[in-house]
Amino acid sequence: MSTSAIIAPANPGPSRHRLAIFDFDGTLADSFPWFISVLNGVADRYGFNPVLPDEMEMLRGYDARQIMRHLRVPGWKLPLIANHMRRLMARDIHAIRLFDGVPALLRTLDERGVAVAVVSSNSETNIRRVLGRENAALVAHFACGSSLFGKAAKFRALLRRTRLPAGSVIAIGDEIRDIEAARRVGMACAAVTWGYSRGDALAAHRPDHLVDRIAEIAALF
Repeated sequence: MSTSAIIAPANPGPSRHRLAIFDFDGTLADSFPWFISVLNGVADRYGFNPVLPDEMEMLRGYDARQIMRHLRVPGWKLPLIANHMRRLMARDIHAIRLFDGVPALLRTLDERGVAVAVVSSNSETNIRRVLGRENAALVAHFACGSSLFGKAAKFRALLRRTRLPAGSVIAIGDEIRDIEAARRVGMACAAVTWGYSRGDALAAHRPDHLVDRIAEIAALF
């Protein structure tokens, strides 16, 4: 995805991060095509608006609350929808793959002494199955099953567990809500442009780093 016209990130320089907190779907795992394939079936089951083919790029420029309003998803149904999506992914786990370069990235961070965590609304079981045993062994902390807007709480819990200051941690994700959660906790954030949200929408929220290729993430450490 080209980002030649995207606003520059706020702070592109390298830093001394000791912990990298990754989102999973759209950041480490290429699950967006699967998500699109099941979304309208979930919409029919839970009574919200289906996504029309010409709406998808527009929605990729919205934050999570804007998407919910557009699709008319009641907030009280979110836990039900999230649990259903986890079950569907468990059923279709064979269709989900890591992005090329992710195993090499995890090995590089391990070699550089950077701890890795995964914080996701997906289940730990699904994530471990997609990662595989060797890659999962390189993840020091899993904080899974968070609500759509529950990442900030998961981030704070990880800081307490690791006893690390927020300034030594970076959150890496593919959605606007990942940037917002990192900001609420006071940690740096990197937004990747190959996931669920468009690069220009991410850049408009001024993450510390805007990343176009997986190989670029290692340069942040």
